[in-house]
Amino acid sequence: MKNELFQIGEIARLFHVSVSTLRHYDRIGLLRPEYTDPDSGYRYYSTRQFECLNTIRYLRELDIPLEQIGQFIENRQIDGICELLLQQKEEVRRRRKQLARIETKIDNRLAQIAAAASATLDDITVERKPPRRIAFLKRSFTLHSPLDLELYIRELEQDEEGTTIFLGKVGIGLSREALEGRRYDLYEGVFLILDDEDDHVGHTMLLPEELCAVVRFRGSHERAAEYYDILMQYLAEHGYQVAGFSKEVTMIDFGLTNDTSQFVTEIQIPIRPAGEGSVD
Repeated sequence: MKNELFQIGEIARLFHVSVSTLRHYDRIGLLRPEYTDPDSGYRYYSTRQFECLNTIRYLRELDIPLEQIGQFIENRQIDGICELLLQQKEEVRRRRKQLARIETKIDNRLAQIAAAASATLDDITVERKPPRRIAFLKRSFTLHSPLDLELYIRELEQDEEGTTIFLGKVGIGLSREALEGRRYDLYEGVFLILDDEDDHVGHTMLLPEELCAVVRFRGSHERAAEYYDILMQYLAEHGYQVAGFSKEVTMIDFGLTNDTSQFVTEIQIPIRPAGEGSVD
């Protein structure tokens, strides 16, 4: 084939790449023009560069980073291309696993939002909660505003790689002693309900299966005290005792909407029939 020269725009059209991409390849030394006119600055590519550009385009289609492509182009060998492709295959497997994890997390969040949006409000139910894994930060505090939680949430996520796992799953709890003493403003800690696919480097604990008195209401933490009082009256009237710390979670809050009229909070109090042994 005759070694013809083509302007950068012609090469862009022939290989279905942008002119800016070719200029970038030139800047990083991946594919320099065969000739650059010193007067006009026009870039020209030759037919003998076609094979190299096609290889680059193929490897980029496989999403291989430009740095690795450049290393291969400098020393093209069969062993080199095989190693490069095997490395990328492992990367694809890793991404596929990560994407499956993300898909599961999206499904979980959609289910939680749907459950919150359709929740029956202001009715007390007795529900058996399955075992759950939580990250727990023990702190004694009173809550004046939902913003007061932000510092504790930052502590929970301090050593984590990402923060998306926290959306809609952070809760606070009152100790059994605080509940029995009707101290509904003295919280004992902040917790994060973990999905099965969540990796959390901090301290976690596995909650056993719990029988809980549960109420869901419109609003956020500032309305919780009145519902704790209603729940405690319900326990007394139905012969139940508190069996552990409460779980107070905003199912819909500022993380999902600016419309405060749509906020939904759930309170769970672990219970046992009166007269059974103490559970701490």
